Amino acid sequence: MNSAGEAFGWAFRDPSWAGKMIVQALILIIPIVGWIATTGWLMMAFENARAGRNELPPAGFHLGRGIAFFGVLLIYSIALNIPGWILQLVGSAGMVQRCNQGFCSSQFVGGPLSGLGALWGFLVQLLIYFITPTLVVMVFHHGFAGGFDLAGVWRYATANVGNSVIAGMLSFVSGIIAALGIIACCIGVFLTIVYSATVQAGVTAWFERMQSAPAAPAA
Repeated sequence: MNSAGEAFGWAFRDPSWAGKMIVQALILIIPIVGWIATTGWLMMAFENARAGRNELPPAGFHLGRGIAFFGVLLIYSIALNIPGWILQLVGSAGMVQRCNQGFCSSQFVGGPLSGLGALWGFLVQLLIYFITPTLVVMVFHHGFAGGFDLAGVWRYATANVGNSVIAGMLSFVSGIIAALGIIACCIGVFLTIVYSATVQAGVTAWFERMQSAPAAPAA
């Protein structure tokens, strides 16, 4: 991967890209299992991209390859968002039923700190985009424990902040592409998510090449 921008076309270098992506998108429809399987497919795509192979991995239930990164990303997302959830709940009125011209609906009425909670959530999302390429690299090399070597993760992500920012921005763009499937057709979102996984794999391969090799986590 000579440049980060190549990640957007990397998947199409594989002559069998359409079949592999469609089958993986169908697997993705399955709740939880499909999500973990596609995460494993992303990790395998990253392995191919970093090795210079212009080939997507075969579609399948790659649960063993995906469970570590899926767990790491899920735990980071929950743990980092807890303060924001607390801020949104402090002083809130909870779910309140409101009626307008005979039509009633339940709405969440936040408290005075709800705005800060929403801001916190936005900043957490930016941070996750910033560290996601690093987390992929750390989990690939060191497994589940590598994702929670907090000093190692931060050191690797900030070894060259510019590279992390570029990779994070492209991860954000790939997330937008994934969401576009809802606009085109609701079922199409699964295909665009799979495509965004190939972009993430390519971006991370470029990112790893530009950064130094990750150090082993402390024992």
